[in-house]
Amino acid sequence: MNRTDDKRDRIRDRVRERTGTRIPLRKRLLVRLLIASVLIALCSVAATAWLAVTTTTRALREEQGQALADDMDILARLSGYAATHPDWTGVSATVRALSAQTGRRIALTGADRVLLADSAPRGTSLPPRAAATVDPLRTDTSTEPGAQLSGTDPRVVGPYRLTAGERAKLDALASRRQSCFLRHGIDTTVVRTAGGRPVLRGADDRVEDGYVPEQCADGLLNTAVPTEETAFAALQKLARGCLAGVGVDPDTPVALGGLVGADLRSPTPSPGFLLKADAATTRTAQRCLDDARRTQLDPYVAPVAELFLGGGNNGAAPRWNLSPANKAKVVGAAGLVLAVTVAVTAVVATRLVRPLRALTEAAQQPPELHARVPVTTRDETGILAEAFNDLAERRERHEAQRKALVSDVAHELRSPLTNIRGWLEVTRDGLVEPDPELLAALHEEALVLQRVIDDLRDLADADAGTLRLHREPVPADDLLAQVAAAHRVAADTAGVTLRTDVHGGPWLDADPVRLRQALGNLVTNAVRHTPSGGTVTLSARADGGEVALEVADTGTGIAAEDLPHVFERFWRAEKSRSRRTGGSGLGLPIVRHLTAAHGGTARAASTPGSGSVFTLRLPAGPAPRDG
Repeated sequence: MNRTDDKRDRIRDRVRERTGTRIPLRKRLLVRLLIASVLIALCSVAATAWLAVTTTTRALREEQGQALADDMDILARLSGYAATHPDWTGVSATVRALSAQTGRRIALTGADRVLLADSAPRGTSLPPRAAATVDPLRTDTSTEPGAQLSGTDPRVVGPYRLTAGERAKLDALASRRQSCFLRHGIDTTVVRTAGGRPVLRGADDRVEDGYVPEQCADGLLNTAVPTEETAFAALQKLARGCLAGVGVDPDTPVALGGLVGADLRSPTPSPGFLLKADAATTRTAQRCLDDARRTQLDPYVAPVAELFLGGGNNGAAPRWNLSPANKAKVVGAAGLVLAVTVAVTAVVATRLVRPLRALTEAAQQPPELHARVPVTTRDETGILAEAFNDLAERRERHEAQRKALVSDVAHELRSPLTNIRGWLEVTRDGLVEPDPELLAALHEEALVLQRVIDDLRDLADADAGTLRLHREPVPADDLLAQVAAAHRVAADTAGVTLRTDVHGGPWLDADPVRLRQALGNLVTNAVRHTPSGGTVTLSARADGGEVALEVADTGTGIAAEDLPHVFERFWRAEKSRSRRTGGSGLGLPIVRHLTAAHGGTARAASTPGSGSVFTLRLPAGPAPRDG
């Protein structure tokens, strides 16, 4: 026993040594799982960090851009309110609407910080600095076409607002000029300025450049109406002193000629004046006109106000800077993720590899050890271990069956050969005369030997799949009658009644010789185990698409624990029974193989003391047609 254990330990040591040296480190499952997990973790951390940085940066930029756009819109809306109202009375509704639209706090105060309107609850302190100054006469926030004119909001019209009659007259002139343009292939639209004057605009760049076909240039549309002439006269009076100081005659229309332009919005010196003055004089004259215009429009606009915005932005570009502390946090978080990933992967991989190594060691052990692998998990590895254990058990069982088969075959062949050899030797030595009885005994032993060899050959053909069948339509009643006739003498000698019972006359598609062999083996076995006075019945009946052939006896029966082994080779219920009383032990295995070759099944049922029933279920065949 100790020698066997030492041998097993040496074998296991050699297996472990081969397993450890044969697999390179880089190809081991544990190392590969660790490498894969680390790469996945690194990619995950890098992708998450990149996504967080880019998403946050983009969100900050978009938020800042939206905030800037909202600020400009708020300033433009309030500038427009100031341009069309002489004071700030009633601006609270506009402030609240803008605050609800943008989500910002909006507060408006006078130049002396007296609160005019505030979207926040009363008593809320103002931001430390104003975001902008609301002054429609000095602004650069309006986005309307032509708005950036001398810093004045184009919605400030004051005395330049046309009367209803003047607008109707100019509308008629604009419609007439639009029709004239259309006749010359120029498509235009009529738009109205803040003062009420209609202006022609179109997709053609020539219209924007002031081009007018000769047939349409009547000069009526651009002629100043009485309201504008009165306003121009007042503007000229206001600018008189300043223009005279720079050498411009304020009584000539030259200096104000540009006011009567395409849209009458640009108080710039005329080209004639520009030809006579240098650049410095031109700039000074322009400032004179701008100041005079602001003075003229000042009574029509609200006073200058300060705009305060909650969470205002100073316009700085967003920057994504990580402090050393934040960098340490990022690195620490990434290292923690890596450490957890490696630890979890190591634990999982170890649990996966351990049963696989046990399987490898068990598979490499010699067959005589019949190693088993402990099942420690219920996953795929555990299922594989259970399958391996089942395979080892089947291998052990098959090995035992092989050894038993060799022993049984040797026993079955040795007995008749020993008898034949013994009788031949004594006959050769002259001790026994070769009389007919001796020859008959030798012939009987030769027949037993031949029967065993034939049975083994049939089993070998069945195992190899080379068992040949010659199928033909076979009537079940004729088949049973032939088998009963062949065994009638043996049954009568044993005092056993042999009967046949066929229901409905079924047909089979089978090899009649092989079927007679199978049924003959069953009848021989039944007669052998049925005492004198008993009965053996052969029956056949149709059962759906099959034919059930039964051999029933009233013999001693088979014990329940022996019933699963009746179709095994060389098996006998009574181990002490000899081949002369118990047969060779190959008859029932041959029956099972012959039945399986026909596509059927063989089953046995028995009640000890009452008899046994062997049933062969075979595919039914078509009955031949008459004529």
